[in-house]
Amino acid sequence: MASSLAIRGIRKCFGKGDRAVEVLKRIDIDVAPGEFLILVGPSGCGKSTLLNIIAGLEQPTEGEVLIAGRDVVNVPPAQRDIAMVFQSYALYPNMSVADNIGFALEMRKVPKAQRTARILEVATLLQMEHLLERRPAQLSGGQRQRVAMGRALAREPQLFLFDEPLSNLDAKLRVEMRAEIKRLHQLSGITSVYVTHDQIEAMTLGSRIAVMKGGVLQQLGTPDDIYRRPANTYVATFIGSPTMNLIDGHGAEGSFAIVDAQLPLTAPVHGAKLQLGLRPEHIALDDASSWRGQVLVVEPTGADTYVVVQTAAGRVTVRTLPQLSVRPGDNVGLAVRGEHASWFDAQSGERVVA
Repeated sequence: MASSLAIRGIRKCFGKGDRAVEVLKRIDIDVAPGEFLILVGPSGCGKSTLLNIIAGLEQPTEGEVLIAGRDVVNVPPAQRDIAMVFQSYALYPNMSVADNIGFALEMRKVPKAQRTARILEVATLLQMEHLLERRPAQLSGGQRQRVAMGRALAREPQLFLFDEPLSNLDAKLRVEMRAEIKRLHQLSGITSVYVTHDQIEAMTLGSRIAVMKGGVLQQLGTPDDIYRRPANTYVATFIGSPTMNLIDGHGAEGSFAIVDAQLPLTAPVHGAKLQLGLRPEHIALDDASSWRGQVLVVEPTGADTYVVVQTAAGRVTVRTLPQLSVRPGDNVGLAVRGEHASWFDAQSGERVVA
């Protein structure tokens, strides 16, 4: 049975008195049983510190961490019934794959026959049953990460914690291991918290995403919520590749006025300075449009082509079909799909509800 996780009012300060640095500022997150939560943000945002507090490797300055309804803030890590997978694989080089997977079970004095059966079950799940006699030095990076996950899986913990586990892998292996981690979570159903700075990992893996910046939780929601309805301009530009376009202007009568054009959009606040947020796929090249600019860069990616256009209102990235014929230096018109618009206050950067 999967366990819930509740993070209540977590603060963390390093140092004392006037020199104290607050790295987590009252974080509140509830994780449902079986959920896969992603903590994402840039280096220094506090995501790894929060994970370490959940694991018991750091003590919070204030707040509670509840696993299955039990406050574990003062419970030693070994008694929290959690399993961690790290960026470094942390395998025992003198042990075989089988012994590495079964190490935690041996420490818990699980009978040998039961231990052997569980090792084989986990190895089969990881498609590694043919590698059980090998040592870590005989494995690829992806295989070593599988062994690290197998060691965590074998214990059947209440909670899985992942600390940037794919950072040491090359691009192709990262894609493969993302799919593997998602498959294993779907099969095990164990509540999981995963730390990453990679927004692609966050979007593809998580049931929900917690976007952090400067120790503050910026937004908590499903990948679709975060992508389509970002809470502020920070989330809008951090999540999504290429990033969301932000265009300065103000609400006018039946339109949104920018530097050199009137876009046919109804702004939520008339006369106020706003930023219009549009994803690249919600802007199209259209020769009939009065909003125009010069093509700076054409980036083919195979399935799509991204066109960077310099306009009087700033640079705009447009997602187009791959066969579209456009070259740097071309003068093009830009049309917007207003039903997908996000609106932000020009000063605070916070989302304005239309």
